Amino acid sequence: MVAEKEEKVSQGAVKATLFLVPTPIGNLKDITLRALDVLREVDLIACEDTRHTRKLLSAYGIHTPLVSYEKFSERKKASRIVEELASGRSVALVSDAGTPLISDPGSVLIQTARDMGVRIEALPGPSAVTAAVSASGFGGAFRFMGFFPRKKSAAVREVMRMQLSSDHTVFYESPHRITETVKLLDEHLGDRPVFLAREISKMHEEHLFGTAGDVLKQLSFRREIGEVTVVVQGAVQESTVDENVLRKRALQLMDQAYSKKDILRVLVEETGLRRNRIYEILQALD
Repeated sequence: MVAEKEEKVSQGAVKATLFLVPTPIGNLKDITLRALDVLREVDLIACEDTRHTRKLLSAYGIHTPLVSYEKFSERKKASRIVEELASGRSVALVSDAGTPLISDPGSVLIQTARDMGVRIEALPGPSAVTAAVSASGFGGAFRFMGFFPRKKSAAVREVMRMQLSSDHTVFYESPHRITETVKLLDEHLGDRPVFLAREISKMHEEHLFGTAGDVLKQLSFRREIGEVTVVVQGAVQESTVDENVLRKRALQLMDQAYSKKDILRVLVEETGLRRNRIYEILQALD
């Protein structure tokens, strides 16, 4: 039966749309007029926590039915939503805060809907990532890595990558782990500028800036930290790149069974250095 419905969607016999709707990350007024229109007009809203989303809808007098869609049962919950889409109904996917799929569930649903031929429409809107990058003032290219790794070995690998990369690095961290993470940045990055945004768009929003050591001192005076987004400025370009750090990164990749060709590619991407210079360093490792 579901297969027949999917076939109808793929042939355009019914019109269904899956809307990806960003929601406020703090201030409820951050939602867009278009997002409110979509939330009113769709047949169903899929959300991480129905209690959380219902507060937003109540603030704007919206009574659209809700269904939970959280990461621990994503595949199971997707089946009901697929049924709705296959029947020609429109669905809005929201996360508890910010833009869907930015470290939130939704990939299974979107991939399934796309395979069915369902129209997918992503609305622009609130995101802690873009808000923090903008407020940092760093400008230029950046890499978003989601939540910072919990395992020490993976965390160290990420910091070593930051040592070399000319791109800024953006990540989320929990208030219970942020002090430990900033200590790690201080240990490996020295005077590299770090920007920390806490409680973005909320009443107690605050920006901390300086070296990791400076930020660590500022954090020590906070009893409560709240949700945190961190931006680490990229490495200074070519002339001041520490070749010892570059060698350590190359050896790290070798230990992970990367070929020299792949190591060359990775290091060029991470550092922005000329291929010839990195090739010379790799040759010296033989």
